[in-house]
Amino acid sequence: MNYEQALEYIHSITWRGSRPGLSRTQELLDKIGNPERAFKAVHIVGTNGKGSTSAFIESVLRCAGYKTGLYTSPYIWRFNERIRFCGDEISDSDLAEVTEFVKPFAEEMIDPPTEFELITAIGFEYFRRKGCDIAVIEAGMGGEFDSTNVIPSPLVSVITAIGLDHTKELGSTYTAIATTKAGIIKEGTRAVSYGENDEAYSAIKSKCDSMGVTLSIPSFDDIKVHSSDIFGSNFSYGKYDNLKIKLVGEYQMKNAVVAVTAIEELRKCGVNIPDKMLYDGLASASWAGRFEVLMNNPVFISDGAHNPHGMVATVSNIKSLFADKKIAIIMGVMADKDYPQMLDLIKDVTAKLYTVTPDNPRALPAASLAEAAGKHGIISEPYGSVYDAAHAALKEQGARGTICAFGSLYMYKEVKDAAESLYK
Repeated sequence: MNYEQALEYIHSITWRGSRPGLSRTQELLDKIGNPERAFKAVHIVGTNGKGSTSAFIESVLRCAGYKTGLYTSPYIWRFNERIRFCGDEISDSDLAEVTEFVKPFAEEMIDPPTEFELITAIGFEYFRRKGCDIAVIEAGMGGEFDSTNVIPSPLVSVITAIGLDHTKELGSTYTAIATTKAGIIKEGTRAVSYGENDEAYSAIKSKCDSMGVTLSIPSFDDIKVHSSDIFGSNFSYGKYDNLKIKLVGEYQMKNAVVAVTAIEELRKCGVNIPDKMLYDGLASASWAGRFEVLMNNPVFISDGAHNPHGMVATVSNIKSLFADKKIAIIMGVMADKDYPQMLDLIKDVTAKLYTVTPDNPRALPAASLAEAAGKHGIISEPYGSVYDAAHAALKEQGARGTICAFGSLYMYKEVKDAAESLYK
């Protein structure tokens, strides 16, 4: 099996969709020798901030000398991003080899795994083969019944910011969603929660109490910002002076503080992480597509905000970084998202909205998004491609303008390609 054949096989079972339950994943892992027991783990769930928080924690652990695994989703550039060892994406040959190993075991199952379950097994087997010490594992959209939840008690369970997203699958209230997310908390672990939502906190605290698990919550009021611009932030938190991060915005400082809290809990588990490695790890952490400055003159930013909760943070960034200036926005969304609320959030910071249709079967047509934007008083125009939208925005905004593309991570590759092409 080569790389192309491996991807073809993995994606061939997409039609099986998302089916709750851990039995299939556990059966497959049992068949291949339980790789999930070969390494320790930090398990991360949440509505927003999972990827950035995972990146911070993994970077710190790697700087501290540990052989790290990083399992995330979705990918935004190429599939291999989802499975990383010591910061490097799984190679094409390793992905092909591990997939070929797992395939016959998956195919002999009466109730075969979904795509995500299969990828989870491939990732865990790869980490075992590489001799991973600690894997930072990001759950999919769920928690309790997410296939990643087959891991034994993690060293630390982290719950990032909770918002109302995937309500059809997870519930329509903060309590319901937080309860599902808190399903990753097991006896013998330590828990960290983002906080800032009383309903979510109560559900998470209740689960921790029932499992006899210590819950730690960072105090964002203790963040002292020294500087913050489109290239990153310098801030202090508690005993840590002058922390530096490349990821942009207030919400990324909060995600970094969640990561610091998780690192402190890992130390209590006997994981040796000197302060210098914490500083170095935070400073070197990167995460594509999260208020990422792709180009200058004009400033061109790509951001992964794809739901109202994430859009609040993005709009806050725009206001704090660009003052009262309105900016050009390129936007594409999935039809199942609460895009009317997203449009309501951006109306005061939008000079013009350039709508596009993301390359995904669930995408809302650009024309429909433009029509909805008009109802919110936003000047908008639909475009046939991200390139066309970016070209129009660049022409209309000029060198002193600001362009931000967001709404779906599925757009990232097209956005980056367009920016690199247009700024030559």
